[in-house]
Amino acid sequence: MENRRVLDRLPSIPLWVSDPYISFWVGADTLTDADASHWCGPVKPLRSQITVDDRVYRLLGLGEGEAARCVEQTVTPTRTCAVFEAGGVEAALSFYGCALPEDLDMLSAPVALVKWEVKSLDGQAHDVSVRFLASDRICFDGDDKPAMHTALYQMEGYQVIYTGQKRQKLLSNSGDHTTIDWGYLYLCAEDGLKRDEDGLAYSWEGQVKDKVTLRAALGYDDQGSISYFGQPCRAWYQRTGETLPERLIDCMYRFAERIGECEALDKRVLDEAGRIGGEDYQKIVSAAWRYVFGAHKLIATPQGEMAFLSKENDSNGCIGTVDVSYPSTPLLLRFCPELVNALCRPVLEFASLPVWEFDFAPHDVGRYPYVNGQVYALRKGAAQYDIYPPHYLYPAGCDIYDLRYQMPVEECGNMLIMMAAAVHYGADKSLLRKYEDLCVTWAQYLIRYGEDPGDQLCTDDFAGHLARNVNLSAKAAVGLVCCGMIEEYLGKDGSHYKEKGKAMAESLVRRSEKEDGTALTFSGDGWSMKYNLCWDAAMGLGLLPKSFYEKETDSYLPRMNEYGLPLDSRADYTKSDWLVWCAAMAPKDTTFQALIAPLAKYLRETPSRVAFSDWYDTKTGATVHFIARSVQGGLFMPFLTRK
Repeated sequence: MENRRVLDRLPSIPLWVSDPYISFWVGADTLTDADASHWCGPVKPLRSQITVDDRVYRLLGLGEGEAARCVEQTVTPTRTCAVFEAGGVEAALSFYGCALPEDLDMLSAPVALVKWEVKSLDGQAHDVSVRFLASDRICFDGDDKPAMHTALYQMEGYQVIYTGQKRQKLLSNSGDHTTIDWGYLYLCAEDGLKRDEDGLAYSWEGQVKDKVTLRAALGYDDQGSISYFGQPCRAWYQRTGETLPERLIDCMYRFAERIGECEALDKRVLDEAGRIGGEDYQKIVSAAWRYVFGAHKLIATPQGEMAFLSKENDSNGCIGTVDVSYPSTPLLLRFCPELVNALCRPVLEFASLPVWEFDFAPHDVGRYPYVNGQVYALRKGAAQYDIYPPHYLYPAGCDIYDLRYQMPVEECGNMLIMMAAAVHYGADKSLLRKYEDLCVTWAQYLIRYGEDPGDQLCTDDFAGHLARNVNLSAKAAVGLVCCGMIEEYLGKDGSHYKEKGKAMAESLVRRSEKEDGTALTFSGDGWSMKYNLCWDAAMGLGLLPKSFYEKETDSYLPRMNEYGLPLDSRADYTKSDWLVWCAAMAPKDTTFQALIAPLAKYLRETPSRVAFSDWYDTKTGATVHFIARSVQGGLFMPFLTRK
């Protein structure tokens, strides 16, 4: 029996991961080694026990009973499943996160389906009870429990129980390491629900010999998801008036169908990942899928349009950060390109307002969950954890932003690339038509400043300002070609921008190429990942020859450490998204495999028990900073370049 023990080890195991507030993980090897916690650290217990012939075993979390023996643990894009042996029975516990990009109503609903399958192992009937607890700590921020309200009712043949603070404070905080402090936690099942002193409980008991299947659905009604330019907006699935209880009831009615959809998506994604990069790449995409969607909130704007808003988790809490959206796009482009338009929409709306007087693209549109206007590089911002004022209402001439800490080339390139890529992969063109003038303005900025950028920040701002950044120039070149594509999508002549971009790329190679790859700066210093050039393969831009990419990516191999390729020659840390982009542009399969293998090794061995950090040390495998960020959508770039 020992040979059966197969545990899919990750730094932290996803349980219920739907959006930046509903994001709960177990930071341990197995589900019984620790309690669930929010991605930023506070414990938010989700617990399950099984009692077999009067002996209590734990299946999930800490608390009463001994830990059941985990014999199998699997994490796929949409499912976490653990199989246990306890007292002569087998119990399988599964959490399904319905992150289904082809069903945006389901994707936007903060719901998890929970299933238990229990059967006798020894052929004997056993007296069994199963219990599940969802802590009411999920409903408040901090350690002090407020007065709570709980109620239980019947609805369409099912029991529904919910709990939440008696005094609701909608959208009452804004910051980075915060959890939700309003709304209601729900649990739905056929029966067996009750209020527990610690939260909402589900229980079942009976005799087990043949397999018994139990089902429940967890949900969270945040009442208001995002303050969007002054108006509270709800999740996308609620745009026509649907309620969270109705969504839970629908999930219970269609439980088998929903699970079937999840399993079908898992098979599609993992089959494709396996063809691209084998078991290592399957592990990487399984670790990233729910994680990426869980760093966003999909809402309906007051105009009824989609806005897909990222939270810059564990960084500064910004909402709709352009250079965080940019690396997240490969997953979305492959499975739902209209979500890339939804990423760009709030940025374009803000950039069209009088307060944004610059001829380059903004960095963000506020701090989660408030779309109140850019807060990065703000001269007159509020203190940390306060809610920023409505900067989007300021008139022109207020001079509230510090130019030195902007990212002009970075964000112009990002926006042009995202908008062109969205349409290239099948999204609607209406956003291009509405904001063509902005696109042209940003392209003109890249023509003036992109070929040899000055002392500017790029998305890797933690590394500080860098003058003459070769990789930033690469982004400008790609951005200009993308502006040419945008013009052509609109039926116009885009050749001017395409020619400028291609000339810039050729100039970049001439001025930076060394015997062992390209330099970090045009001064000839160091080396760096040239991840921005990956779009050449992803969109067939025809910028540079295959021989360049072969030489460049091969030059990375001798520079690798145990857990991957460093970001550049200045430090040993790396960024997982950029690492995979470099692998994705490698013409040779052997180079691709060599570049991604250390990332899979990092997932299996890192000592840092956090949700899949994208910034870690390549020698120790320890997290440097950044967890639970949407940028891991970039790990799907090979789906675009290695078909």
